[in-house]
Amino acid sequence: MSDFNKDEYLNDLPDMDDLSGQAAPAAASAADGASADSAAAAAGATQEGAAQPAAAQSQENGDSAAADGADKADAADGKADDTLTPLGQAKKEAAEYLEALQRERAEFINFRNRAQKEQERFRQHGIIDVLTALLPTLDDIDRIREHSEMDDSFKAVANKIDKAFEKFGVEKFGEKGEDFDPTKHDAILHKPDPNAEKETVDTVVEAGYRIGDRVIRAARVVVASPQN
Repeated sequence: MSDFNKDEYLNDLPDMDDLSGQAAPAAASAADGASADSAAAAAGATQEGAAQPAAAQSQENGDSAAADGADKADAADGKADDTLTPLGQAKKEAAEYLEALQRERAEFINFRNRAQKEQERFRQHGIIDVLTALLPTLDDIDRIREHSEMDDSFKAVANKIDKAFEKFGVEKFGEKGEDFDPTKHDAILHKPDPNAEKETVDTVVEAGYRIGDRVIRAARVVVASPQN
């Protein structure tokens, strides 16, 4: 074993300044490395933390946009049938106006028909009122015709009265020998007749009058009836 030489050993040891210079850079390097690692970790955490809200916000925005798109699509589908071109809208309005015009025309025709019927009914009422008021006079004229001679002037007046009522649709009925009809004859007397095979008008006491199918007054007659 070689002898230990204290002086050589001490000479071979590095100075403290050298050790301080070497340790400081190493420590600095270590510190720098640790700082860098910490900074990197912090940056990574920051980026990760920032990435998570950003991703959540992006997802939320995407969902909202999708929902808005779906709503707009539904609204567009709902309005698609109502959306027309100017020509289509004009045709639609023209059809609506034509339909309204046809309804108005139908209502006007119905109103005109009702008015005509009402006018005719009022006209008939007026004629009936005048005829009813003149019935006694007409009966007297008929009696004079049957039982006495009429001069030409009186006969002319009577004929004018008859023609005036005919002009307004008044029809005179009731003749001797015609079949008895209870719907237009008022029998004031039934007398047996051996020659009669059915009920017939034997005598007209008062003539009947009607307008169309409406009987104003039934003819008052004496009826000859078969004996059996």
